[in-house]
Amino acid sequence: MIKMIATDIDGTLVKDSSPEIYEEFPRLVKRLRDAGYLFVAASGRAYPSIRNMFREVADEIVYIAENGAHMIEQGRDLSVTKMKREDVCGIMQDLRELYPLGCNVVVSTPECTLLESKDQNFIDFMLHHYHNKIRLVEDVLAEDVDILKIAVHKPGSIRSLGEERLIPKWQDKVKTCMAGEEWVDFMDASVDKGNALRFLQEYFDILPEETMAFGDNANDIGMLQTAGISFAVENARDEVKSAAKYTCPGYEQRGVYNTLCKLLEHELESMGGETNDNGF
Repeated sequence: MIKMIATDIDGTLVKDSSPEIYEEFPRLVKRLRDAGYLFVAASGRAYPSIRNMFREVADEIVYIAENGAHMIEQGRDLSVTKMKREDVCGIMQDLRELYPLGCNVVVSTPECTLLESKDQNFIDFMLHHYHNKIRLVEDVLAEDVDILKIAVHKPGSIRSLGEERLIPKWQDKVKTCMAGEEWVDFMDASVDKGNALRFLQEYFDILPEETMAFGDNANDIGMLQTAGISFAVENARDEVKSAAKYTCPGYEQRGVYNTLCKLLEHELESMGGETNDNGF
């Protein structure tokens, strides 16, 4: 029996960088909660951004934010994992060299997002599109704060820079991964959505086989492998599909939504022993 459902957002539930989720989904979350399921929004986004997307059910769900570096329930931190200072300094030195290429760097703390950017379009993008709580600073390294994640953004695609340069250089020191076509994320080596999901399984006394997860990108692989029932959306990369037990339609067909609706239907029909075509 499924007790916990975790889904990625960008590229899985909605198109990458979408500011909103469609209105039917919060209503579905309410139905799932009423039926006894624990719903987890799991994303590389900062907590304020995720909370804004799920504002209609904001205190009824659990959050895996910053790829697992920040976990929250009802406004209370369950877990916070900060990066090592030496890693932050080295990564920032590398990423500042990319500013002339049109890249921008986002630095996440438990309280807000720090930006060194002078690009007003990007500042507006983070503030009004992602709904992040931001603070503009001259030098991130001069700030006396705990840093949970560093992310670099390049409009269009950063994949070649990420996969050929940034990830190979840093993957033995920190957790680094593509988080969509335009983002590369850096966190402490212990941070992973899979580790975050394991933490929640232990915290809420839920078994892996009682867990369902959905994802599309490399930062979702650990989560998919930790869930007893896992779905990669059809638009996922091949390595993500290989990590999941099943596939479902992508965000354009609202695959996560429809799969969860079938889960509820299956729950109602379980007395008759019927199963649906997704295999759960």
